[in-house]
Amino acid sequence: MAAIAISGLVKTYGKQNAVDNLTANIAKGRITGFLGPNGAGKSTTLRCLVGLSAPTSGTALIYDKRYRDLDNPLSQVGTVLDSRGFHPALTGKQNLRVVAAAAGIPDSRVDEVLEMVELKDAAGKRMKNYSLGMKQRLALAGAILGDPEILILDEPANGLDPAGIAWLRKFLRKLAEGGRTILVSSHQLAEMQNTVDDVLIINKGKLIASGSMKEVIGDGSLEDAFLALTGGEL
Repeated sequence: MAAIAISGLVKTYGKQNAVDNLTANIAKGRITGFLGPNGAGKSTTLRCLVGLSAPTSGTALIYDKRYRDLDNPLSQVGTVLDSRGFHPALTGKQNLRVVAAAAGIPDSRVDEVLEMVELKDAAGKRMKNYSLGMKQRLALAGAILGDPEILILDEPANGLDPAGIAWLRKFLRKLAEGGRTILVSSHQLAEMQNTVDDVLIINKGKLIASGSMKEVIGDGSLEDAFLALTGGEL
């Protein structure tokens, strides 16, 4: 059983298919890069996967279940789809404590995840004063709060400086080595080449390539393969 199984997924807005008959499996314990040009349907697919958008047809399942049917979603799936989901007037720690309290997670776990994402020194700072990169780290802390088996991340490197991007690569690899399954969407192709095990590339809502990194890029680079497959669109 795949950790994530997408089958015949279609999402239509008006007469436009944002996602067009997409079928893909995400293997357990691996980092999969989910790539495509702007408007390719990546974010829509992820929203369907975590129950924020209803498929027009087809399925997007996690452990053979819809997200809303999971027994304990926070301990099974962590998501970063938007770093703006926290209250700006609360501190980073207060925001995470609200989420933890709602899920029955002890406060001690809040301190653990803040240290993991290197925000311990900014824990008492109001989120409205966080930089974009700090907000991304806080969103990651929220995603791992329940110690989930699966992480679904949409552009988690957005706002991170080069040192932060290198930190994220190591952070994701460590989680994968611990048995986590990670699906990550990003436009940073060079970084993805150094980070992920497998690749899914979509364009205009359709799957155009999938497989291990080596299978997709051959002897070239991910950027070369991506540009050739998508007709030069970034």
